[in-house]
Amino acid sequence: MSRRGITGVVLAGGLGRRMGGVDKGLQILHGRPMAAWVAERLAPQVDELLINANQNAERYAALGHRIIADQVPGFAGPLAGLHAALSAASHPWVATAPCDSPFLPTDLVARLSDALITRNADLAVARTFDQPHPVFCLCKRDLLPHLTAYLASGERKFDRWYATLQAVEVAFDDEAAAFENINTRDELHRFDAAGPAHPNP
Repeated sequence: MSRRGITGVVLAGGLGRRMGGVDKGLQILHGRPMAAWVAERLAPQVDELLINANQNAERYAALGHRIIADQVPGFAGPLAGLHAALSAASHPWVATAPCDSPFLPTDLVARLSDALITRNADLAVARTFDQPHPVFCLCKRDLLPHLTAYLASGERKFDRWYATLQAVEVAFDDEAAAFENINTRDELHRFDAAGPAHPNP
């Protein structure tokens, strides 16, 4: 598998509870919504880009990509966003990234796909040192029935789901700072004050 044939999705469907209940992807970092920074980095790595959002669809649409909402009700988390993407994807592979990680690696998809091919896996997940990052993944679109059944059972945990699959974790220890995420207003202010050149405040 080459990089071609991949749908990317920015996961922006949450409630932003740790940021005071605001729509995290639309919070401004260096003059632009965080989701715009994520989309800018992910789009060149994939064939099409979707944005998973459950509110403020018109504002997300202004970023220039197709908007998809969860099919699972109740703001069920990133797995619900992946489920929506698997349902809507035009390509046989789907790559995900969260809207609160604006520094994501520009070689994320290439490295995940290389590992997935080598290991003949269903799903590849990024890892830095001993910390997996399940919301940065690449998986087969035909996992949709499996994920649908998992969510229908009431489960929501991403790591529990991929533990049931042929999965490979891919080390990004050399790019650990690229996985910095912004969960709170304090973190947003700190990163904003640091300037756009580097993720570390």
